[in-house]
Amino acid sequence: MDQNSIHIIIPYKLGGQWVFDDAEKYLHREAFVAGADAMLDQLIQKYNIKNANMGFILIFASIPYPDHTSKYVWTRAQADGNWYTDGETEGWLCPALMKYFNEVPKELYVKVKDLS
Repeated sequence: MDQNSIHIIIPYKLGGQWVFDDAEKYLHREAFVAGADAMLDQLIQKYNIKNANMGFILIFASIPYPDHTSKYVWTRAQADGNWYTDGETEGWLCPALMKYFNEVPKELYVKVKDLS
């Protein structure tokens, strides 16, 4: 769990809910809730991701990397998770975030891409 690593997940819709799987982290159908789902919707619309419900690539890191397109800033901790905002949308990221980082990132740098 290198703090400087770039991570990739593939969110998809299941029963109308955004979820993702990551077998290496023992995550299966991990849900995006409490505004995190709205953050995904915003990114998909903003970057015109085609067929996003079937899955799309979400790249994220705690440091800026070439080609990142969005930045989210930590605002507060709550219920073992953490709230982030880009200034327009705010969402809560559950404790699964800590499977990717050694400490709570103060910033998250993100890019979304089509699967194809």
